[in-house]
Amino acid sequence: MRHKDNTLDALAKLTTTLPFTTDILRGSLPQRRIRHRSGCAVCARGEGHLISVLTVSYPGGRTKQISLRPEQKPIVERWLRNYRQIKATLERICELNHQRLRADRNADR
Repeated sequence: MRHKDNTLDALAKLTTTLPFTTDILRGSLPQRRIRHRSGCAVCARGEGHLISVLTVSYPGGRTKQISLRPEQKPIVERWLRNYRQIKATLERICELNHQRLRADRNADR
């Protein structure tokens, strides 16, 4: 019976560590170099401008890219971290629930 209590305690503790589910994003945040066609001294020298791009892949090989303003990058980084944390926590919750099911099944024997 104590094993079941430990599992329930672990589940309760995991749920308190979750970030707000409204502050999440799925995707990646690569950087790209863009170049203006004319009128930009930086681009004329061949340097271009480094920008951050939120890239999200969808089933069927579709990908969406959203160019970000520099002030958006820290927010997007935090939301991506939150998504990864929630995903990892959900996996851990599922594993604990698997343990609960096995313990319940074994208790009936």
